[in-house]
Order: sequence, then C-alpha cells, then structure tokens
Amino acid sequence: MLTESGFVLLDKPSGMFSRRAAGTVARMFNAHTFGHIGTLDEMASGVLPIAIGAATKMIPFVEEIRPSIKEYEFSLRFGFETDTLDVLGHEISHSDIIPTREMVTNVLPRLIGDIEQIPPAYSAVHVGGRRAYDLARRGRAVNLPPRHVHIDTLELLGIDGDVWTFCTRCGRGTYVRAIARDIAQMCGTVATVTMIRRTQSIGFSIKNAVQLDFLENLFNNGGDFRKYLEPIDFGLGDIPVQNLDGKSAGLYKNGGFIATSGANGLCRVYCGDKFIGIGYIVDGILRPKRTI
Repeated sequence: MLTESGFVLLDKPSGMFSRRAAGTVARMFNAHTFGHIGTLDEMASGVLPIAIGAATKMIPFVEEIRPSIKEYEFSLRFGFETDTLDVLGHEISHSDIIPTREMVTNVLPRLIGDIEQIPPAYSAVHVGGRRAYDLARRGRAVNLPPRHVHIDTLELLGIDGDVWTFCTRCGRGTYVRAIARDIAQMCGTVATVTMIRRTQSIGFSIKNAVQLDFLENLFNNGGDFRKYLEPIDFGLGDIPVQNLDGKSAGLYKNGGFIATSGANGLCRVYCGDKFIGIGYIVDGILRPKRTI
C-alpha cells in the first residue's frame, strides 16, 4: 500500500491522547509522518484536524490563516476538585458549597474577554524545558504564571441533577478545565470537569468530522475509508493561487525563483490542478516556502 497524504477531520473519542488518535489514523493510510492541529485532553472528545504524510508541511499555514477561535461544550460537578481538574484525577479538595444558578450566571461575565488564566498543573505548558504534566505526575510542585487568553462567549446551557453544562468560544491557549476551576472559585467552592467536547476548531465543525471507531470499521472491513482523506491543500482556501506551467513548476520545486505578476504575500502554487506547495511573492518574484 502506498503512503497517502492529506488531512482527516477526526472526531477524537474520550479516553485517548491526541497523538495516539493521530497515529491510529496515519497507520490506516500507511503514513509514518503525521501531526495534529491543536491538542485535546485525554478526557476530551471532538474536532481534531489530523495531517498525515506531506500534509504535515501545511500545518503552520493552516494555523496562520484560519480563525483562532474554538468552541467547546463542557460539564462539571461542584463540591470536589481533583489534581487534574477532571474526573480522571485524584480528589484533593472538597466543599459542601453548591452555588445557585444565579450565583453561577452572575460570575460568568467576569470570565469573558481578555483575561489572565492560570493553566492547570496537568497541562502541556513548558516549565524549565519540561512539560508541566510530566512534573506533576512525578509529584513535583508546579506553579504556573497566569497567561493572557481570550474568551469570546461563556454561557450556562443547563443543569441536570448535579451536572452543570456550559458552552464557550475561546482563543488559543485557553484551558477549559481552568475555566471550570475559576467559575467554582468565584462562587466560593470547587468543581471538577466531567465532560469536554470541542465542537469547532479553527473554523472546522464537528458536523463534518468522522468518528474514529467508524473509520476503523471501514478500514478493517474493506470499506471506503479513503473518502475521509481531504487533499493536502485542505483548509488553505483563503490563500491566493499561482498557477505554473510544467517548466516553471519544475524549476520552482527545485528551489528556483519565478517571475510573476501576483500580489506580494503567501500563495498556493499549482501546476494545472496539482498542488505543489506554498510560496511567497516579493516584488514580482515567486519564491518557494514549502514544496510538496
């Protein structure tokens, strides 16, 4: 089987790390190189764009041009807190205070806008060259400084027994578990996240994502799993196009500069209908930036 390249918009299941999910998808397409855009906690499910093969070269450009806002639904229970801030951790704090709906809805506006948020100890933030979660798992004290994040919207969707469900739209670097922690602290209590689901990521919607178990069933039973592989230029539609003839395309792919009348800036470069990379134009000269 030949190695294939492209993007898969995955609905990552809960209980699996993002890299493991990406590796599972890559193996279906015989790809040894893979990556993902954004990371979901082990407990979290939802939209995870996965690049396999040569498509990994396009990750920085997809991240650059796509909107940074992501959307999550999450649930929590008040009254206890774990070391990970979710139900996969060990309980470290307890409170008998359960806030009222009014108390909760009154604090939500304080978490909207440009705010400072302290990341969870169990997070991928670097501390002295190590991931915070690596230090936390070894029992090391992790004191992370607050970071500037943006929360566009935050609303209470409903209450079902002792489970409170919220929806938020937020920018890169925002931790949903920290939002839940801060809601509880502002209400004078503690809480733990029981569910996180990412419904939108950099403009990609959960309604267009394929579930991993469905994709695996297709793969294992000879189904057409390849129809869920998007092309390498997936997600780059806002970048202008430059089309080259065969001779110019060969020169370009070997690092050559091409005279053009295009506007300055990034462009998607094609030879006919074949995508051959990302270039940039400066003063009428097309230069290679990433070639396929």
